[in-house]
Amino acid sequence: MFRLDPERPYQKKTESHSLIRFQDCDPLQHLNNAKYLDYYFNAREDHVFSMYGFTMDYTFKKHNASWVVYNHQIGYIRPARVSEWVTIITSIIYFDESTMVTEYVMTNENKTELKNVMWSTAKYISVVTGKVIPHQEEIHQFLQTVAVEGVDYLNITFNERIKQIKTALAEGRY
Repeated sequence: MFRLDPERPYQKKTESHSLIRFQDCDPLQHLNNAKYLDYYFNAREDHVFSMYGFTMDYTFKKHNASWVVYNHQIGYIRPARVSEWVTIITSIIYFDESTMVTEYVMTNENKTELKNVMWSTAKYISVVTGKVIPHQEEIHQFLQTVAVEGVDYLNITFNERIKQIKTALAEGRY
């Protein structure tokens, strides 16, 4: 169960390493396009639990609510290859009363080569009615605490964001 601690600093970008598995690759030894989602969602679930103590079933149990993905934007920049270690970085880059946008970034292990970027947009819904509902105050505070600053989601295109990430990686700032 998540409890916001006002005295604790929360990491806003979360990151982990993952090995690209043989069974997830195509005959060219590239990670299958659909498998990026599995790697990203598994990493994010691990990140929010280990960093924040937040489990994905928490909102189900406490608020009868959950996020439902309704849009992905994904850019395949360079292939992730079989047996390669990659770094997966996840963060909330935008939220409002009922929407959350998570940014997923995959690089090589040393964060010098961008492989993939994905924005995943989700709506917060009641699991009872299936309708969009506003985030409860507790959830809003959580999102406010862990969302990254400096990504002008409403005024930047996906391709412009990819360029920003590439520049930040090249300068060792990401």
